[in-house]
Amino acid sequence: MNKKKLSDKVALVTGGTSGIGKTTATEFARAGAKVVLSGRREKEGASVVAEIQQLGGTAAFIRADVAKDADVKAMVDFTVATYGRLDIAFNNAGVEWIGPLDQATESEYRRVFDINVWGVLNSMRHEIPVMLKSGGGAIVNTSSVAGHIGMGQVSIYTASKHAVEGLTKALALEFAKHNIRINAVAPAGVATDMVDRFAGKEGDMRDYLTSLHPVGRIGTSEEIAAAVLYLCSDDAKFTTGTSLVVDGGMLAQ
Repeated sequence: MNKKKLSDKVALVTGGTSGIGKTTATEFARAGAKVVLSGRREKEGASVVAEIQQLGGTAAFIRADVAKDADVKAMVDFTVATYGRLDIAFNNAGVEWIGPLDQATESEYRRVFDINVWGVLNSMRHEIPVMLKSGGGAIVNTSSVAGHIGMGQVSIYTASKHAVEGLTKALALEFAKHNIRINAVAPAGVATDMVDRFAGKEGDMRDYLTSLHPVGRIGTSEEIAAAVLYLCSDDAKFTTGTSLVVDGGMLAQ
């Protein structure tokens, strides 16, 4: 594994056991970073660590539920205890929700917002003080095209991603003079387990989702990971408070 742009950096990835998080954790390691990945599934987390180590990278896993403050604090403390610092954070953990208005219950609202919004805010609340101690850092939060437009039948999810966009901009401004860059990545449909649950692996809903992308296909987790790596690297050192849309042209329509 050749060390590249992120040599000597320490990166934390939430929701790192599958999909975009797993792929980005692996690409962080390929770029030379020491990686801590978190998630709620220990078996899958251990498997990702083993895969990274087989590639010659350095990684560790900690079980954490980003909706729980104690877990998030323990996750950041573990990162510092293991690798001595925190330079990069990819706050990626999230859940989907789909349904008409009459299915939008309080419990579902709280589940989605606890993970998608509070989980991102609370992660930054613990990550930023650690980054300040070492002179700065880069944070990327996972948003969505649903954070930029209204989408029917996914109201709670759409609201949660609009909130991620707002948090990203507000905190980017708050810490801009402290050498902490905070951005978001906003994917459209990506071939992950979440999209399979949302649209199925095949059939009318999957075909409809694909048709929304002018390029004629949905994206890959590797394509989203590439955008995250750019935002976390010195190539983007003048970029903060933005949302990088990676959507196959969806929002250009």
